[in-house]
Amino acid sequence: MRIIVISDTHQNYRSLETIVKNNLDAHAFIHLGDGESECELLLRTVPDVADRFYYVRGNCDYEKSHPLTQTIEPFPGHRIFATHGHRYFVAHSLDHLAQAAREEGCNIALYGHTHVSKTLYENGIYLMNPGSATHPRDGNPPSYGILDLSTAGVMCNIVFLDEKLRF
Repeated sequence: MRIIVISDTHQNYRSLETIVKNNLDAHAFIHLGDGESECELLLRTVPDVADRFYYVRGNCDYEKSHPLTQTIEPFPGHRIFATHGHRYFVAHSLDHLAQAAREEGCNIALYGHTHVSKTLYENGIYLMNPGSATHPRDGNPPSYGILDLSTAGVMCNIVFLDEKLRF
């Protein structure tokens, strides 16, 4: 099962649309916040992804109807804790995030907020920040994440957008 993980698009609809349209065969899409207006537009213009599109609210999103966290169980044996991360102090440490994931019975924790792409496995939890699809802060190109889940395990990858896909 393939899941596309996106974060911090900050009103850049074209970037979000490009990532989604280049991955329409994915089983799910998870946006980790700071992109509510473009996510709402995407769901109107590409409605066939609506039933497999998840969104959590970031610190720059103001629509209170979006959750701050979501626990998703897309594949037997794997549970995902998705959050923007600002409420878990991810800019300083991933300890609070990992603990929240454990408390929810999750083996995967997805977060954004820092605009810095990262994957790591620590104490039974896969942690992934897909970076920013528009404004990275780590010297890398804009990026998104791919989670591949199977009975054999979890693969976390960061995909950097090449020049022709950037907006």
